[in-house]
Amino acid sequence: MGGGAGRVRVLLYLRAAESEVAAVEEAYHRISKDLAGTPGLLGNELLRETSDPGAFAVLSEWENLAAFRTWESGSAHRGTTSPLRAYQDGERPRPFALYEVAAEY
Repeated sequence: MGGGAGRVRVLLYLRAAESEVAAVEEAYHRISKDLAGTPGLLGNELLRETSDPGAFAVLSEWENLAAFRTWESGSAHRGTTSPLRAYQDGERPRPFALYEVAAEY
């Protein structure tokens, strides 16, 4: 199935000390429950880097960029995601990246 469908994936990069790994996982689950039913959000995953146990990424999938931007600019965005803010990976130029699906099979 070629061609993009307008979907957008957002990667949020996180870093945690070994003692904070459980806190990252707990915050992810709490935020995911709060985001259930968000218009345009198709789902999300907590990814853990295999070669660096303190490195995580949250991958979320949105129907389109407009749906993500609407949520991002809404008043609930900052409060809902605040439990993970302290773990954003400060070693990266930006702690998140947006990717539009350009092609798929």
